[in-house]
Amino acid sequence: MLPFDEALKIVLDSARKLGSESVEIAHVTNRILAEDVESDMDMPPRDRSVFDGYACRRQDLANELKIIETIPAGMPPKKTIGPNQCAKIMTGATVPKGADCVFMVELSENPTAGTVRFTGEDTDDNIRPKGRDIKTGQVVLRCGTRIRPQDIAVLATVGHAEVMVSRKPMVGIIATGDELVEPHSKPSPWRLRNSNSPQLVAQLEGVGAVVTDYGISKDTTGDIVEIFRKAAAENDVVLVSGGVSMGDFDLVPEILKNNNVELLFEKIALKPGKPTVFGISEDLYCFGLPGNPVSTFVVFELLVKPFLYKLMEHDYKAPNIRMPLGETISRKDTERRGWIPIEITDAGTLKKVEYHDSGHINALCGADGLVCMDIGVAEIPEGTIVQVRLI
Repeated sequence: MLPFDEALKIVLDSARKLGSESVEIAHVTNRILAEDVESDMDMPPRDRSVFDGYACRRQDLANELKIIETIPAGMPPKKTIGPNQCAKIMTGATVPKGADCVFMVELSENPTAGTVRFTGEDTDDNIRPKGRDIKTGQVVLRCGTRIRPQDIAVLATVGHAEVMVSRKPMVGIIATGDELVEPHSKPSPWRLRNSNSPQLVAQLEGVGAVVTDYGISKDTTGDIVEIFRKAAAENDVVLVSGGVSMGDFDLVPEILKNNNVELLFEKIALKPGKPTVFGISEDLYCFGLPGNPVSTFVVFELLVKPFLYKLMEHDYKAPNIRMPLGETISRKDTERRGWIPIEITDAGTLKKVEYHDSGHINALCGADGLVCMDIGVAEIPEGTIVQVRLI
């Protein structure tokens, strides 16, 4: 069995850039930047007032000041501030020449019409200087960034209404198994509903992939080959769930080999997820995923997701937190790296959820994350601070 870290390295090293496209800013949330983004202007573009108040010379703060103009946001000052003068100024408005501070309206009084006096003891400058936040030509977002709502604001600020982003990977899904029926069907006692494909669709859409579900293939070479060839011709990546283990009807690895896919590994030291297959051809990537739904979920999160992001030139880092175990967790099989579903308790500790085996998919519904138990580790004592991979 291949160690998991080696399997992950093989997968990531195999990823080749898919290319890029220009997309309007309204449609780039969660897309991956394909180039550095530079600012076309200083931010702020001028010295701006932090508050509604009065702009004046600091040396005149103790004096009664004549109000020579009112400056709204978005309009240029018309006058220069001289001795014992000030301008009434709105939040975000440009500070006039001659002024070096702004005192707040709340710290003022008007002795006569057209004059104002500062009533505080001292004041900060309350001026946001030109270019303090962003300089012209500064790189504000790097290539490979996954665009979040706050990044959208930055893109808009620096004038990038059209954004170069990585092309979305096109991914085809095939479920294999004579025992499977579609979710809308009521299965007989010896059959099961296909849960892997809907789960994978949801996981893939979360990454931003363009997904096609090719349905269920029977456990025959002819049926799998027919569906696989169609999926291979239409996608960058094909995910096949089931048919990758050692049974008489586990036909997928051999079928991939016979269709010009070079298999780079067929088993990894992972639990759940041992019978995982990965292969490549000239313009196609293939994953053979285990048929059990927890295995499919975990292998996608650990291998497929970072791989798809790598295709888009994004270095994916899974969300992790560190917390203490509220109870001891243990296992019998220590030959593979194991991932244990856990929940976060109200006491701020971790508790293992009820989990039977890799077919127990509803165990993940009550889980907040997964805790890793490395090869050779049979037990992690209560109170140990562990890293949790959030799901």
